[in-house]
Amino acid sequence: MPTERRAGHDIYHRTLGQGPRQALLLHCSLAHGGAWRGLAGFLEDDFTFTAFDHLDHGRSDAWNREGDYHGVSTEVGKSFLQQEPIDLVGHSFGATVALRMAVECPEKVRSLVLIEPVFFAVAIRDDPARADEHRQEMEDMRALLEAGEREAAAKAFLAEWGGGGLPWEQLPQEARADMAAKIHIILDAEPQLYGDKAGLLDAGRLEGLTMPVLLVRGADSPASIAAINAGLARRIPGAQSVSVAGAGHMAPITHSKACADELRRFWGLQGPGSEP
Repeated sequence: MPTERRAGHDIYHRTLGQGPRQALLLHCSLAHGGAWRGLAGFLEDDFTFTAFDHLDHGRSDAWNREGDYHGVSTEVGKSFLQQEPIDLVGHSFGATVALRMAVECPEKVRSLVLIEPVFFAVAIRDDPARADEHRQEMEDMRALLEAGEREAAAKAFLAEWGGGGLPWEQLPQEARADMAAKIHIILDAEPQLYGDKAGLLDAGRLEGLTMPVLLVRGADSPASIAAINAGLARRIPGAQSVSVAGAGHMAPITHSKACADELRRFWGLQGPGSEP
């Protein structure tokens, strides 16, 4: 579990599983690569997963807030791609990075799994009313940050996107302090998540993806996720879509077995320890 210099930053990563097939896992905001342990455990005989910590998360470098956070995150992710194509699995913010990696380096991506991708630019274009609802929530959080109320901003964010975790008051003080310290990252990613700064929605980019793609959402997730996944499914040829019953935004953590079962079916694995 080393820390290595990647894309100009010290990035920590861990290895999960010991199977023959290589995959890269990209976690959500306010978490770290270890959040994948549950899901990876159900697939560990088939896959060797690499899970790195995004900047300002886990044991990776702090984000210096210079440049484009999403762009730098994408360059870090690309540094883990191998000569032979591998499988990409991303959750939330990590799913948007995985999608950008697949568009920019399609020859290195064998398959793409996007769990709850928060690519709000899709909803803004396809379903503006739902997008406006979420945009107001973000403005409320921005106001709290500008007022120096970092813990209140983190609490509000978790209430909407925690998806089945412990209530804020029941989280350990250390966890609350950590999320409050990095809550600005949510706003730093806005230029891509809301404005599509990388141009992924430009004509032909998503439509040109040829690798197998699976879109996963929790059945109880915010309505904007359904709009995003539907919009991506319309644009990506042959994309498959599934909904995880009883799950919210944090489905790969709260419903790790159900998510692993959907990934197993997508990859054509017959059972634990089977060859793809």
